Amino acid sequence: MNFLVLGLSYKTAPVELRERLNFASDDPGSVLRAMTDLPGMTEAMILSTCNRVEVYAASKDLPLGCARLQRYMAAYHELDENQVKPHLYVHCGRDAIHHLFRVASSLDSMILGEPQILGQLKEAYNQAESSCTAGPVFNRLMPKAFAAAKRVRNETAIAQHAVSVSYAAVELARKIFGELTDKNVMIVGAGKMCELAARHLTGQQVGEVLVTNRTLARAQALAEQFDGRAVPFAEFPLYLSRADIVLTSTAAGGLLVTRTQLEEVIRQRKNRPMFLIDIAVPRNIDPDANQIDNVYLYDIDDLNGVIETNLRERRKAAKKAEDIIEQEIDRFYSWLRSLEATPMIVALRQQVEEIRRSETEKTLHGLRHLDAGDRRAIEALTLSIVNKLLHSPLSVLKRAGDDITGEIYLEAVRRLFDLNPDPQKSGMDAVEEGADTKQDSIS
Repeated sequence: MNFLVLGLSYKTAPVELRERLNFASDDPGSVLRAMTDLPGMTEAMILSTCNRVEVYAASKDLPLGCARLQRYMAAYHELDENQVKPHLYVHCGRDAIHHLFRVASSLDSMILGEPQILGQLKEAYNQAESSCTAGPVFNRLMPKAFAAAKRVRNETAIAQHAVSVSYAAVELARKIFGELTDKNVMIVGAGKMCELAARHLTGQQVGEVLVTNRTLARAQALAEQFDGRAVPFAEFPLYLSRADIVLTSTAAGGLLVTRTQLEEVIRQRKNRPMFLIDIAVPRNIDPDANQIDNVYLYDIDDLNGVIETNLRERRKAAKKAEDIIEQEIDRFYSWLRSLEATPMIVALRQQVEEIRRSETEKTLHGLRHLDAGDRRAIEALTLSIVNKLLHSPLSVLKRAGDDITGEIYLEAVRRLFDLNPDPQKSGMDAVEEGADTKQDSIS
């Protein structure tokens, strides 16, 4: 297949170079059209994120297409081609399809199993479609990539285990409380990590959100983000009994909450469970608080331990996901070969029918003494002979997509009968069927 991928990622290039090669253009359509204007280039799509910059393309000449895209990429960003080339990878044909399916399924992501990349890929495809740089190759291939990603997500546990501190905090809170609806949250400090964890927690439809910080204005600004309430830093211990979940991340350099304080708090709460996440270094909460019944305290090392365990689970899931990718690629090639068989069958039938008709007419022209019934009998005889002769080879060609030998049969028929069918005309029904599948896969 005349499909290629040219790009770089966090695996091959530093962030400084990825930033310079980013295609964050005000008019991405013009960039895509400039790519398809390159000689031999028929389709183009750009996937540009913080961790990768990739150009997906269809080209009549893959090696030449790669070279032209590489030059364009460097020139567009006003870089020397030699600066870019050592960091680029190139995949063609089946290898390119394998790479695309892995990217869509987040098997090539920095965070294994992260969900954002599929949405970014769909957006890139939509941009190519709206810019008229997506054609038959992309319209066949991209829906299959989305379907493969959907299978990976549905049939493996690759996205079911938290692999960031913020998600791990939410996962642990769910284990303690089950549903987080109406659970009150207190945020102590305004650090970025604490803010992210709070954002994920508040996304669970929690109840009251209290925010405190040494700088009251910062606490108020953060509280506004979560429709919460800011409380003075000196007074926050008085509010602890109202909180089911407490997040701390300050640079106080000492304990802000002691075991003695929490013993009193849990009494005020009548032993209702309390979940505390201390992601500050040095710690803000007395580690001895874990010895209090119904107090569940986790620090940054505990969360990292959870993350490492979850990463191992995702890696296990990734092995199954790789098998799914291979299955989907085989299915895609089987389907593709069946599309290629359709115009070949049409072309072979047309050629044989033209020969039958021509030879029958010549023969009947010399047998003018025959009546209409005899002529119909001869016509039927030649038609029956042709149908019986073609039955077996056409049956084999119809099954051409079932295994790899299908390509051999197609090539043999092409050479034996000197056929060069146009898939855009002869196989239009099959292509349209593939286009219908696209909408189902994207939604």
